[in-house]
Amino acid sequence: MTGAVRKLSISVPPDVAERLEREPNASAFLVHAARSLMRREALDAELAHHGVTVTEEGIARARAARAAVDVAWPAERYQAIRERARQAAADGEDRASRVTAA
Repeated sequence: MTGAVRKLSISVPPDVAERLEREPNASAFLVHAARSLMRREALDAELAHHGVTVTEEGIARARAARAAVDVAWPAERYQAIRERARQAAADGEDRASRVTAA
């Protein structure tokens, strides 16, 4: 964390306290968790702005669909897709640097 900060005193249940006590930097851990939630809330708001409502039922259906793909796809297929994505990203970076250099 850099920049201005505010010190807070919070109360948490014992299970959360035990988890935070295992962190070398509990403040950074909490900041990361809070910002992740804030990003999710912002995405939900943006989707709602475009007429898409995120529901627990929809999340459950998406998770079930993802689990079905995980079962159906062999690890080699996932690896091949990851490699193609990495290559595409690298190619994009190369193009961007050539455009910038020109």
